[in-house]
Amino acid sequence: MSLIVSPDGGKNLSWLCLISLLLLLLRASEVVAAENGGNVTFPALFAFGDSILDTGNNNNLRTLSKCNYPPYGKDFPGAVPTGRFGDGKVLSDLITEGLGIKELLPAYLDPNLKDMDLPTGVCFASGGSGLDPLTAGVQGVLAMEDQLKQFNDYVGKLNAVAGAENATAILNSSLYLMSAGNNDIAFTFLSARLRPMTFPDYADFLVNSTSTFIRGLYALGARKFALLGALPLGCLPSGRASVGGLLCSELANQAAQLFNSKLSAMLSSLAGELADSRIVYIDVYDPLLNLIQNPNQFGFRVANVGCCGVLTLLCNGLNPFTCLNVPDFVFWDAAHPSEKAYRALAPAIVQACSNM
Repeated sequence: MSLIVSPDGGKNLSWLCLISLLLLLLRASEVVAAENGGNVTFPALFAFGDSILDTGNNNNLRTLSKCNYPPYGKDFPGAVPTGRFGDGKVLSDLITEGLGIKELLPAYLDPNLKDMDLPTGVCFASGGSGLDPLTAGVQGVLAMEDQLKQFNDYVGKLNAVAGAENATAILNSSLYLMSAGNNDIAFTFLSARLRPMTFPDYADFLVNSTSTFIRGLYALGARKFALLGALPLGCLPSGRASVGGLLCSELANQAAQLFNSKLSAMLSSLAGELADSRIVYIDVYDPLLNLIQNPNQFGFRVANVGCCGVLTLLCNGLNPFTCLNVPDFVFWDAAHPSEKAYRALAPAIVQACSNM
């Protein structure tokens, strides 16, 4: 209690922050030692890509692709709309928590981000983004190139906070999680038709862009990568709406499957090229499709529409009313799973990452 009333309270708080930071760095060094002993753990997690992982980076961007308003965050601690594209925690939070790193993954652009948050990871993902620069450009969100630049900026800050040696250890031992391609396929190619080419050629373009992005992270110290494949886009509520609302869009699903097969093959090849790297492709297409096709087996009742039933992708801030029981729904809005659905998917992803 003396810390609160002390006239040197500011100094004492500074010491507390320093001690907290030192404890985080000690944990990072223990994680590296544990890994060298055979138990794969990670001192930090960094997320890149789209709204599946975004924890609030779009909040202060000039874009309509943001969710920092009710009813978003309805089931988040404190019922706060943080900018996450869902009713509560998103997949990046749950994977970070499942790996034992921390409970929530903060957004890098969060104005309240603290130095002590840096050594255990942050999120660079931006809702609406994709591997194609046109995807982010049209929506006014952060392109993958922008996210890479921000990570480079982060590396400089980490060096200043943790010291060069500790920073290098953290960067080399951490997990780099990525979800990208969904918006490119569903929006840029199939909906807006901004790329006049065959889809196999477009898929190759997206996969090559993924390779370039991973190489960029690798050059900055990243060594361990987990890449999520595309979702069953045709069975999202928005995908169903594109073909009348009842059935899944087979065209969208086939495109997602082709992209996933090309992505998986590229990652297997790339892992052999980048020295000391570990790269894992994680299938989210089949697990989410299983939830959609067999909702009752997982405690859901509705899988064809979102809890906030809207004609657009996102919930309407002017009409913040939603379904009465969110856990009944696989989807929160027209494009994003609910926290409960994410929780059904997360354990297998955590296990795949732990087995790297």
